[in-house]
Amino acid sequence: MHNWPLTGITVRTPLVELRHPTPQDLDALADLGAEGVHTPGFMPFFSEWTDGDRATVARRVLQRHWRAMADWSADDWTLYLVVVHEGEVVGSQSLGARDFAVTGEVLLTSWLGLRHQGLGLGGHARAASLELAFTGLGAQDAFSVVRRGNTASQAVCRKFGFTHDGTQVNAVRGERAVSDRYRLARADWAAARTVPAEIAGLEPALALFGAASAPPPVPAASGVADEAPALAATLSGVRYAPEPDHADV
Repeated sequence: MHNWPLTGITVRTPLVELRHPTPQDLDALADLGAEGVHTPGFMPFFSEWTDGDRATVARRVLQRHWRAMADWSADDWTLYLVVVHEGEVVGSQSLGARDFAVTGEVLLTSWLGLRHQGLGLGGHARAASLELAFTGLGAQDAFSVVRRGNTASQAVCRKFGFTHDGTQVNAVRGERAVSDRYRLARADWAAARTVPAEIAGLEPALALFGAASAPPPVPAASGVADEAPALAATLSGVRYAPEPDHADV
């Protein structure tokens, strides 16, 4: 769709492809979400979108994607991509930002269908989303929010070099839920990344993100901290994450 260039975006690693969903992809994703994303006893999502019967959960998946497209602006956007493995839709990854041109900061969320977890797909999907954020969009830093008790996803954040960046409290299923915020600076990501990823189709869509037409080059691995993340944290337009990280390990 030349009038909606987001549809051309793909990111590929040796294990997965992230892509803007087709209507058929969205249908498959909705079915997958309704099938199960996490164990019933622990709710990793603030919005509790996985509570309900299969039809309700599937409809919420579709509405979330449609709402993000309808409300898109360069100052406030969320990009939902499907995760595809061997031709099958296995989950979702998102990048979101407010005032990205100023903050250079993106929020990551993700989930995989329960039967696709534990196969290494979540790590590759995370690597692909970080490649899109830092190499493709020129982000200065990325952050994620992980509910306490979600130990596997906490470990994934640490594995990718995210550092603790405070806490957030929400009401989830009528109870107080404490989550940890994690932040990853551009230079730290560049120094530690190991999963190769290839981005395609992004250039025509850059203006929709409030991103520069030519993102700055990825810094060489030097071990020297970048000063920009501190500025991004100060100016951040995403103070309170609306949805936590992740159900994708």
